[in-house]
This record gives sequence, structure tokens and C-alpha cells, in this order.
Amino acid sequence: MILVNLRETSLLILCSILICNFSVVRSDKYNHACGRDNSVNYTSNSLYKRNLDTAQANLISAADTNSSGFYTTSVGNGLDQVNALVYCRDDVQPDICRSCVKDSMNELRELCPSTKEADIWYDECVLRYSNASIFNNVETWPTVLISVQRNASDMDQFNKNLRELLDKLKGEATQQKFATGSASGPDFTTIYGLMQCSPDLSSTQCTRCLDGLMGNIQLCCSGKIGGRIINPSCLLRFTTNDLFYNETVADAPPPQPQPPPTSQSAPVPDDNNTRTIIIVVVVIVGIVVMLLVLVCIFKRKQKKRPATETLLNDNVEDIGSAESLQYDFGTIEVATNYFSESNKLGQGGFGAVYKGTLQNGEEIAVKRLSRGSNQGQQEFINEVLLVAKLQHRNLVRLLGFCFEGTEELLIYEFVPNASLDHFIFDSVKRSCLDWEIRYKIIGGIARGILYLHEDSRLRIIHRDLKASNVLLDAEMNPKIADFGMARLFNLDETQGITNRIVGTYGYMAPEYAMYGQFSVKSDVFSFGVLVLEILSGQKNHSFQNGENVEDLASFAWKNWREGTPANVIDPILRNSSGSIHEMIRCIHIALLCVQENVADRPTMASVVLMLNSFSHTLAVPSEPAFFMPSRIGQEVSSATDNTNSRGSNRSVNSKVNSVKYSINEASITDPYPR
Repeated sequence: MILVNLRETSLLILCSILICNFSVVRSDKYNHACGRDNSVNYTSNSLYKRNLDTAQANLISAADTNSSGFYTTSVGNGLDQVNALVYCRDDVQPDICRSCVKDSMNELRELCPSTKEADIWYDECVLRYSNASIFNNVETWPTVLISVQRNASDMDQFNKNLRELLDKLKGEATQQKFATGSASGPDFTTIYGLMQCSPDLSSTQCTRCLDGLMGNIQLCCSGKIGGRIINPSCLLRFTTNDLFYNETVADAPPPQPQPPPTSQSAPVPDDNNTRTIIIVVVVIVGIVVMLLVLVCIFKRKQKKRPATETLLNDNVEDIGSAESLQYDFGTIEVATNYFSESNKLGQGGFGAVYKGTLQNGEEIAVKRLSRGSNQGQQEFINEVLLVAKLQHRNLVRLLGFCFEGTEELLIYEFVPNASLDHFIFDSVKRSCLDWEIRYKIIGGIARGILYLHEDSRLRIIHRDLKASNVLLDAEMNPKIADFGMARLFNLDETQGITNRIVGTYGYMAPEYAMYGQFSVKSDVFSFGVLVLEILSGQKNHSFQNGENVEDLASFAWKNWREGTPANVIDPILRNSSGSIHEMIRCIHIALLCVQENVADRPTMASVVLMLNSFSHTLAVPSEPAFFMPSRIGQEVSSATDNTNSRGSNRSVNSKVNSVKYSINEASITDPYPR
């Protein structure tokens, strides 16, 4: 009895130390199920609950002591028996697998606090437990279907290439229980795929399970560029141009699965195991004590570690190669002439921006965080973590960052023509922007946002798109900048909610400004406002119409409705040789983007198509959000005040049912996905 207690105590200490000191980033759950409709429940003081506690400890202990990636346990007897298993993807690292085992078990018990049967799927692992037998059985309920809502350019060819890839992977997975691979798709794309079966299944069972998943592709994912189909016993995933698995680890031989356990009530004491555990605990405690001493010594030498450094180091895996991005502070000081006023390009909420020249002659722009700015620190971290991963000709390129003491710097490529607002809102400089240049700027901004929303390996919502955040290079190509407010989404996510409203009023979509709801359509709204500013040469929030100041979108809508959209166009353009037809079409597209109903706004993929294809028929826009009837002329619709404490903008519920002017003389529903 003493040996048993000593062993259990040692295990508890060992698990606690490992959890506290060697935890990794929490995995992402994408579905769970709390048993069938007729599943049996248990109470908080029941024998099943105690057996489930033991099963959880057994799984975590097994994951901590071996790296097979497949762990099983069975505790108790009869109706109170707990059978549990968890299997990780073969390509994930052991520490990530261990973290996923712990996270999945903890979260599943929170999500299903009383059912005796439950399943949960993380990106890195699958966990199941039940009072029924689950080992060596194929379980197909529930089956979860997830697809990326974007079609391949050639759907038939894509489906053919995908089927060939999945057939190949199925042949490998039935033998090894895990397979990854890639195949060429239409238009020079690459399709990446992954299949996995629970390691306790036989080859025949694995084949039957995967055949069932492949049979569901027609229901959710036919012609789509990505999808996942999962059930408790197997899974498949595919996507285009996004290598989501670890090729090096995936090519290694898979670990041999553990045999299903026999029922157990209490562990049998073992003198050798007990001595081993005691030695391991003593060694780990000694290492921890030594680390604490080193930390104390380090803190004496360095009084305060900047918060930014801490957060960046916590996210070093997200940054990639931190050393390749980090600059020496002295190098930047010399490049900017010690941040002299003559090198200063401007001042913003983040801090000052300076021009610099590195020793190799490369010109750079340096953002210097204002000291004591907590918001600036968060923006600093956000930009490093996001922009460092993005590469597109219409996004400003982050070269690196620097922090030393209280100094925190962001280093960008130097863009010589400053920001768009310096041109478009200046009566003299605006004359340099003919229609050809403005149209190129509009198209470049659209392509940059499309890349953020759909084409990068991340899905990013900018949340602060405006003229001052669009830079112009030497050829007047636009580059979207300032990602301090941006939000990162998983590819399967479409929207989010926040209590912290950030950005610039006038460019904010109404659902975001009033309720904190943001999505890709929030950026679409901001893009529409920006297009109207580029066309008119005036700011949205201070648009001058004779003696009246009104909202630019309202002015554009009123003139569109009255059949006079040319009144919105900058007089410099109206008197030029530019195509009035193209300009009015851009007003039409902008009004589609600023519609009040989120679902009515097009996606950026549709916007890019509208800009590039004049044969594409445009829908008739509805009344824009925050529409304020002009004090000149008769009001054509009644408006209901919907004033929010954050601003006094007015939201209109009633819609105008007819439009006197349409560039295409027709109206059809946009066939592209919204």
C-alpha cells in the first residue's frame, strides 16, 4: 500500500511539473459531439465520473511517457466502465501531441459534462470516450462535413485530380493508417491531401471508413478548393496551394499502435518503476530549482524586460525565423541619422515614422513606437506576427523589427510617394492622378484585399482600410499598410465579434461600428468608401456639396438614384480624356460595397471580377448604410433613427425600390459567392 501511494503521488508531482513548465500553444478545436440522442448520462458523484477521472489521468500520463501518438485506456467494469482513446496526426511533434491530449480531454469534459459518450476533433488529434466498446470498431456517427466556400477554376478537372490523389492516399492509409501527398490541379495549382484512420482499425476497417468519407465529397466539397470530412474513426482533408502538414515528419515510418487495454481498477505496484519515477522527479525538481536561480540572476542584470519582447518570444513559432527579421538598434540609429527631424516622414497614433538608408544603400521606413503606448505595443506585435507572413505586390513589405530596452521599431520597405491621402485630397497634387492612375490604384487595392481574404495562407481582416493606410510606390502602385488593427481568422471562419471597436469612423461598416461584428464584408465596405474618395477627390466625412457638408456615400447614392452619377466624379477627371463609362461603373461597384445589408455586399473576389470584366453585369445597389438625406431637395424615403452611443450616424431601414440610372441597363443577382 505504501508503494502504491508513493507511486501515485510521484506521478501527480511529475504531471504537475510537466504541465506547468513544458506546455505548448493550445490546439484549435473544430467540432465535438456529446453522444447520441439516447446516450446515458452520469452524475458528478457517480462511479463513472471517478472512472473517467482515472481514464483522463491515464491518457495524460501515457502521452507524457511515450511518443507513439496513440493512447488507450479502460477503467472500471459493466455500465460504469470508461473506454477512451486518442490518436494524434502522425506528422505533429510529440510536444504538440501531448498538449492536444490534455487540451482535448479538458475541453470535452467541459462541453459534455454529463454524457457517458463524447467525441472531439482538434486539428492535431481526435479523442473519444464511451461506456461501450470503442476499440477495433468503425464508428461513422457523427460525420462532420466542412468545405471552403470557393470553387476551383475548372471544377470538373479539379474533381478528377482530387479523386486520383485521394485514391492514392487511401491505398497508403489502409496499410499505415496515415498518408499525405499532393497532386497537380488546374491552372498550375497544387492540391494537398491527408488521410488518417484510428490506429486500432484493421486494413479492411480503415478502407471501409475512408470509402464512407469519400462518398460524402459530393455532398459538401465537389469542386471546392478545400474541405474536411471526419468521423470518430477516420478523417480526410484537402486544400489548394496550402501545405498544411509537416512533410518531413509525415514521410517518416509511423509508430506502432498500442494494443487495446484490458479493464483495470488499480495499478499493480512495481519497485523498479517506483524507483525510476522518484529519480525522474528528483532530477526535474533539481532542474527547476536551477532554472529559478538563473532567472533571479538574470533579473538582477536586467531590471525590466519589455512587454513586447515577452510577447514576441511567446509567439516566436508564429513569426518564423525571428533572427532573420530582427535588426540591431544601433544599425537603425545610424540609418536614420539617429532619428533626426530631417529624416522624419510623419507622425501617427503609433509614433513617428523616419526614413533611413542601410549600409548597403537600401532605403527603409522605420516606425518608432511612442514610449508608454500600450496600444502601440499591441499594434507592434500584431504587425510583426501578421505582416511578416504576407508577400504580395499590393501589400507593404515588412523587412523586420527591433526592440532594445524601451525602444520598439518596425522596419518596412521605403515607399517614395507617401500615402494616397497626400495626393487625392490635395487640390494641386490631385491633378497628377489622371483616371488611368486612379483606376490602377483601385484595382491594386482590390487585389491586395483579396489576397488577405482568400489567397494567403492566412485569412486576415484589415479593419482600418483608408486612404492614409495606402502607400504609393515610384510607379504609383498601391501598397496596403498598417496592420496594427488587423485580425487573423482560420480559413473556415467567416466573422467575429469584439468589444473593442478600432479603426476610423466613416470607413467602418455599420454592423462593426455599432455592434462590434466584423467580417470580410467589413473590409468590402471600407473599400467602397475609399473608391468613392478616389473618384471624387474628397473625404467621405467632410464632403462639400455647395454650402452643405454631407456624407459622400449619401451624395453618391442620391445622384445615382437621380440618374446623375457624373456629379460624383472629380471635375479634374470629368474634363479629362478618361473613360466616363469606367468611372461610373466604379461608382456602381462602390455603391454595391457600401450597402447596409452585409449579405448584399459582394466579396472581394467578385469586386476584382467586376473591375476586370466589363461584360459582367452588375446588380442594382440598394441604399447605402448611414445614408443621410441631403438638406437640398426632397427626401424620397423615410429613415428610422438608430443612434448608437459611439456615434450619431443614421441607419436607414427603408429601401428605395427603383433606380433611374444603371450602367448596364439591367439588374441580375450577382452569381458569385457572397
